[in-house]
Amino acid sequence: MCILDLPQNTVALGESRSVIRDIFEYGNKRRAQIGADKVFDFSLGNPSVPAPKKINSTLSRLIAESDSTVLHGYISSAGLTDARKAIAIEETHRAKMNGSDLCVSYEDVYITCGAAASLAISLSALICPGDRVALLAPFFPEYRVFAEKAGAEVVVIPPSSKEMMPDFDAVERVASAGIKVLIINSPNNPSGAVYDRPVLERLAKILREAQKKTGKMIFLISDEPYRELLYIDTPAPFVPAIYENTLICYSYSKSLSLPGERIGYIVVPSCIQNAEAKKVFASISGAGRALGYVCAPSLFQRMIVECSKEKPDIGAYVRNRNLIYHSLTDMGFDCTPPSGAFYLFIKSPIPDACAFCEAAKAYELLLVPSDSFGIGGYVRLAYCVSEPTLKNALPAFRSLAKQYGLTGKE
Repeated sequence: MCILDLPQNTVALGESRSVIRDIFEYGNKRRAQIGADKVFDFSLGNPSVPAPKKINSTLSRLIAESDSTVLHGYISSAGLTDARKAIAIEETHRAKMNGSDLCVSYEDVYITCGAAASLAISLSALICPGDRVALLAPFFPEYRVFAEKAGAEVVVIPPSSKEMMPDFDAVERVASAGIKVLIINSPNNPSGAVYDRPVLERLAKILREAQKKTGKMIFLISDEPYRELLYIDTPAPFVPAIYENTLICYSYSKSLSLPGERIGYIVVPSCIQNAEAKKVFASISGAGRALGYVCAPSLFQRMIVECSKEKPDIGAYVRNRNLIYHSLTDMGFDCTPPSGAFYLFIKSPIPDACAFCEAAKAYELLLVPSDSFGIGGYVRLAYCVSEPTLKNALPAFRSLAKQYGLTGKE
C-alpha cells in the first residue's frame, strides 16, 4: 500500500478555506434556495461599480485590431515595457503631488497577477529563515498565509482604538525586538481606516530607530488596492517619500472594478537605502520566477498602456457608505467610521463575533466575523453592493438590533 505524503500546511489551508469565501458560498446556496433578492450578502469585496467604459472599449479594439499571436503571446517576465512605463509615469505623478521629487522608472516596476501575487512575491523576495513580519490588526487574512508560506514568523499588533489606528508603543516594542517587514494597508480592509501622513511619519520614525538598534534593514510593504477609494479631501500619501525602504503593492481590482482579471504591480523605488534597490528588484524577479508568477495577463497589460490614468466613479460607494453607516449607528450598532475602501467594521454586540454572524443568518444577513482579521469582537460588512440591496436589508438589521436589545434613534 502506497502512503500519500503531502505538506500538512497546504492540506490544512485547502481544507479550511477562507471564512470570507465560505460565507460567499453559503450565500450562493441560499440564493438558489430562496431567491437572490431575499439574501443580503455583504461577504465579498466584489465591486458593484462598473469598470470605466474606456476599459471595455480598449479591450474590444485590441482584440479586433491586433495580431492575435502578438496580443496573446509571451512578454517579458517583469511585464510589457510600455505598460511599466505608463505605471512609472503615474507613480512619479503621485510622488510629485505629495511634494516629492522621486522619479519612478519603468525598471522599478514589476507587473503581477493582482495584489495577492504582489504580496506573495514581495514577501518571498524579502524573507529569510527566522525573519519576522509584523501585521497591524485588523488586516486582510491572506497576509498571514503569504508571510508564513514565505517562512516568516507573524507578529500581530492590535490597534489602539475603535478608529483602528496603529498602537505606536506596540509597534515600537515589536520593531525594536527585530522584524524584517511591516505590512500596512490604507485605506484598510476590513475597517475602512486611512493612515494619513502624520501616522505614516510616526511609523517611519519608529522603523528608522529600530533599524539603528538592530543594524538590519526593515521594509515597509504598502498594500494599496483601495487608495483611490477615499472619502477625504487629501490624496493617499506616496509612502516611499515618507519611508525610503518601502515597496508598493497595487492592484486594479478595486480602483477599476477588475477583480477577476488579476492585474497589478510592485514598485521597488530607487530610494531604498544603501543603493540596494536593484538587488531588491532582482530578488523580486527571482521570487516571481520561483513562484511561477511571471508574464501577467498580456491583454490587460496592453490595456494598462492606454488606461492607466482612468479613475473610478466612487459616488455610489459614498452614497452606500453614508446610508449604511448612519442607518446602523441610528439602530444602536457601534461602527468604525470608514474614511476609505468599501467596508464597514461593526462591533459585535456579544464577544463571540462568529455566534453573532450565525444569528444574523436567520435574517439572511451575511457578515464576516473579524477573528481571521487579527482582532476579535467585530464583523465586516462589504457595502460594495447595489443601493437597493442595502435599503432592502435595513429591516433585517432592525430585527437583528432588537434581538440584541440595541437602542438607537429609531
